[in-house]
Amino acid sequence: MGENSSSFLRSNLNSIQQIIKIMDIQYPLELIGTFVFAISGALAVRDKEHDLFGAGFTGFITAIGGGTLRDVLLGSYPLVWIGDVYFLYAILLGVLAAFVFPRFLIKLRKTMFLFDTIGIGFFTVLGVEKALAFGVRPEIAAIMGMFTAVMGGVIRDTLVNEIPILFRKEIYASACLTGAILYLLLNYSGLERDYNLLISISVIISIRLVAVKYKLSLPRLE
Repeated sequence: MGENSSSFLRSNLNSIQQIIKIMDIQYPLELIGTFVFAISGALAVRDKEHDLFGAGFTGFITAIGGGTLRDVLLGSYPLVWIGDVYFLYAILLGVLAAFVFPRFLIKLRKTMFLFDTIGIGFFTVLGVEKALAFGVRPEIAAIMGMFTAVMGGVIRDTLVNEIPILFRKEIYASACLTGAILYLLLNYSGLERDYNLLISISVIISIRLVAVKYKLSLPRLE
């Protein structure tokens, strides 16, 4: 009996250690992604004659829009940024960075684009995982993953009176949806989570980068 209990305890400790190891990487990446999305939202109003509040509001909506929509649809409360104040701090830092160093950040457009691309890859997979944890069907989980990644940008573009990136020729949401479906297929096949994360996120990033570099787009509806 004591031996069985000891074995069970060791097994649970190993599982907990693995979760902590994953979260140690995942949590800061989520904060960095939120920070970068807040910068992109705040910079989007740079030429629109908005003040700090307007930039802050747009940055805030850009950073939390996709995740908030996902959580509301899934019935997940409290919302992530309400349950963890550090996400709010990441947004505030992003907005302040955009306000204090706008020219410097604009010079880093390529770097910011890369961070944004990494962000949509990461948030897509996180959205899929959270939806699956709530017991939804895989098809819905893929859509939730895509919403998590792109809806903040859609709301940002709408607020600044631009055509949302979702409706432009660029391959954006379709890259996220492709990565989400791939994650589900690999998850169904039993691939270890770490490898699945790496492969699925890499595919989203690769599709986005290649599409932008070679100006690829989906066929237009005539």
